[in-house]
Amino acid sequence: MIELRVEGMTCGHCVSAVTRAVKAVDPEANVQVDLGTGKVRVDGRSSADALGKAIAEAGYPASPAG
Repeated sequence: MIELRVEGMTCGHCVSAVTRAVKAVDPEANVQVDLGTGKVRVDGRSSADALGKAIAEAGYPASPAG
């Protein structure tokens, strides 16, 4: 499972946009978005780099949650 910290998420639209970005890279991924913590957990086959890039391209800077 990959966990990313995503900046700028504040509402349901943000959750949908981030989820769509992840699914565009890995359609079979299980995506969990937590607005409270600003974290996205992805259980799938893509790398953290690919997922982070897709999320950032959707307008939400993402980095590995450490």
